[in-house]
Amino acid sequence: MPVVAWVYGLLIGSFLNVCSLRWPVDESVVRPRSKCPNCDTMIACYDNIPVVSWLVLRGRCRSCGVPVSMQYPLVELTTALMWAGAFALHGPSWEALRGSIFLTMLFGISISDAQFYIIPDQFSIGGAVIGFGMSFFAGGIGWTQSLMGAAAGYGVLWFVGATGTWMIKRLQPGRLEEAGVDQAMGDGDIKMMAMVGSFLGLWGVALTIFLGSVVALVTILSRAIFAMAKSGTESDELERLIPFGVFLAAGGGVAWVWGAALVNWYLSSVIGL
Repeated sequence: MPVVAWVYGLLIGSFLNVCSLRWPVDESVVRPRSKCPNCDTMIACYDNIPVVSWLVLRGRCRSCGVPVSMQYPLVELTTALMWAGAFALHGPSWEALRGSIFLTMLFGISISDAQFYIIPDQFSIGGAVIGFGMSFFAGGIGWTQSLMGAAAGYGVLWFVGATGTWMIKRLQPGRLEEAGVDQAMGDGDIKMMAMVGSFLGLWGVALTIFLGSVVALVTILSRAIFAMAKSGTESDELERLIPFGVFLAAGGGVAWVWGAALVNWYLSSVIGL
């Protein structure tokens, strides 16, 4: 089953490339067909086989010879690994399918947010609808947990964003305007957490936010320290826009794979329940 899932993952990863690059700029994922961004030549079906075509063409357009980004085969391979891993972990089950779809949504969000600082509603709102629908399947978290998780994910991050916006405007007037934004937390991140909650429930929301925040803090501070050490001057790394969806996606992925074990460890070893 993991081998079959691997093949499906390659095909879905190919489509995920299209979605993550077109949805953030409000383009259709159906039309026009994929084409070379340099010479505008439509890509033939035999040049659009996941990974294989990129290798056969040596990473170049057949028509003009311009290099094709490695993002395409890497996304396809990563998605295939996620699907194969989910089915290897849970076997041929609804939970494996649910997890594969959830991880694919998170991966698409990471790609879009990292490149465009945008989380398309198709991933967040659409994913929340899918997560709630799949909560009725065997092995799911149940529709009540899914609904409460979606509400909690949205509500918690909305509160954090509203509080952060108020504090920044109060303590550093004009800072948000200088950064070209009007609030501390993007709407996409807030809606994304509704999607995460619909798949993982209340504990999944808490774990995702905690892990995502820790990873974000470590990453940003590490980059700032490295930049300061390299330049010898004060770094503006902390003042840049942060694609927080990337870190939340990482936290959500860990929460789906190891969430139950982490929560049980915390309750038994830290709290002593």
